[in-house]
Amino acid sequence: MRVLGIDPGLTRCGVGVVDVEPNRTARLVDVVVLRSPADLDTPRRLARIADGLEAIVDEHRPQAVALERVFARSDVSTIMGTAQISGVAMLIAARRALPVALHTPSEVKAAITGYGRADKAQVGAMVARILGLEQVPKPADAADALALAICHAWRTGGAAGEAVADARRSPAEDAALTPAQRAWLAAERSAAVSGAARRVKE
Repeated sequence: MRVLGIDPGLTRCGVGVVDVEPNRTARLVDVVVLRSPADLDTPRRLARIADGLEAIVDEHRPQAVALERVFARSDVSTIMGTAQISGVAMLIAARRALPVALHTPSEVKAAITGYGRADKAQVGAMVARILGLEQVPKPADAADALALAICHAWRTGGAAGEAVADARRSPAEDAALTPAQRAWLAAERSAAVSGAARRVKE
């Protein structure tokens, strides 16, 4: 599975492309941080990032796009820029009939490190280890984009995807999972319970 991971941002937009095999082996295809200068007006900044995203999608032809889910923060301008780039990315994907998935930072951290509150240094180090890189991709936006892509591939396909898809596994089967797989399984089970609770309340 070839996945395009996007860490959206108006000033810096991390973009990473990875190939992931069913056995969870991941290989780096490309990684870049797209930038737009603050002295341009917003429409031209969006256009600059969009041009870069379109070029990467057309060159590498991913099978899916993974985006970081936008959360409210204290800095409104940051929220706006992140949301705008997310919209641009989703539009580009939709026009090419590519599926888009949104993952929270804690979901990505759990998938990559086995711990939902890992810091950026830990995530970057694990990304480098998973991809067999000698150095951690920098800046952090680049490592975050790759982490998103790996997270999505592991969740939807290969050994990890199969592991988290079945919430009825036995304790012995759970014990055979990696820490990241166990974290995902716990998250999936929690989400299933929460979803059921919401449906009951509705």
